[in-house]
Amino acid sequence: MMTNNYETVFILNPVLSEAQMKDTVEKFKGILETSGAKIVNSENWGLKKLAYNIQHKTTGFYHLIEFDAEPTVVASLETEYRRDEAIMRFLTTALDKHAVVYNERRRKGAFRKDKKEEAKS
Repeated sequence: MMTNNYETVFILNPVLSEAQMKDTVEKFKGILETSGAKIVNSENWGLKKLAYNIQHKTTGFYHLIEFDAEPTVVASLETEYRRDEAIMRFLTTALDKHAVVYNERRRKGAFRKDKKEEAKS
């Protein structure tokens, strides 16, 4: 059984309440876990302004999930994204070995400017 590293970013409708947003994120995490995927990282990026209007909305809740899974899991995840009205946009990408290392360093805070400034002082 061969697994690959993936990351998926999805934008949730901004009219959702905080609880609805968390429920939707948990739903997609559950879909991944029941499909045999291993979730490596999950980040809530919060409410952000969109570059252009989507469904007459100017903002959306962004969420990132990094996971290891078989390639067939991505197709079922994206089918569920398309069925859910709370999802405005999504993008799932396969990560190469360099992206995996980069994400690991990013999670540890290697690229945070405020952390570097603390080390200097």
